[in-house]
Amino acid sequence: MSDAPPTTRDATVDDWTRSLGEATGSPGGGAGAGVMLAIAASLSSMVAGYTDAREGDESELAAVLRRSRALRDAALDLADADSEASQAFGAAFALPRGEARDAAIREASIVAAETSAALGLRAVEAVDDLDWLAHHGNPSLVADVVVACGALRAAIAGARTNVSFDLGSLTSAGETLGQVRHANPSLWESVTTFDEALARLDRLMAGVDARAAPTDSAPADSV
Repeated sequence: MSDAPPTTRDATVDDWTRSLGEATGSPGGGAGAGVMLAIAASLSSMVAGYTDAREGDESELAAVLRRSRALRDAALDLADADSEASQAFGAAFALPRGEARDAAIREASIVAAETSAALGLRAVEAVDDLDWLAHHGNPSLVADVVVACGALRAAIAGARTNVSFDLGSLTSAGETLGQVRHANPSLWESVTTFDEALARLDRLMAGVDARAAPTDSAPADSV
C-alpha cells in the first residue's frame, strides 16, 4: 500500500474512510469537513434536480443546481488540500525543538488555517442555496434538505475549529494570541463569519425539522 493517503476523488468510500481511521492525521478532520461539504452539495444538487420550478423561479433553480454541482467538485479538491496541509503540520511538530521547528510550525499553521478557511468560506456560500431549497424545493425531499443542512453544518463547524486551532498553534512558535490576531486579521475574522453561518443554519434546520419529522406532541393513536 502506498504511503500517500488516498484522494477523495479517486478512492472508494471504503478505502478513504479506512485511511481516515488510521492514526496518521492525513486525511483528518479537516478533510472530513471537505467530504461533508461534498455530501451537502450533492444532496442540494439532487433536491434541485427533483424540483419543478414555479413560475418565476426557473433561473434561480438552474443557478442552485449549477452552484451545487460546482461545489461538490471543489469540495473534493479542498478535502485533499487539507490532507496535504495536515501532513506538513504534523511534520513541523515532529522536528527537534529550535528555530527551524518554530519556523516550520509557523508556516504550516498558516497554510493549514488558510486551507480550512477556504473550505469554510465555500461552505458558507452554500447556506443561501439550502435556504432556498428548504422553501422552494420539492417538499417530498425535505428530509434530504435536513441531511444536507447537517452535513453543511459539520463542514462549517470543522473549518471554524480548525482555523482557531491552527492559529492557536502559532503560540507554540513563540507568538502571543494578540500578535497572531494582528498579523492574520482575515483568518481571525473568518471564525466570526463561521459562527454567524452556524447560527443561521441552526435556525433553518429548526424550521425545516417541524415539516420533516413528527412532533412529540402528536397523539399516539394518530400514527
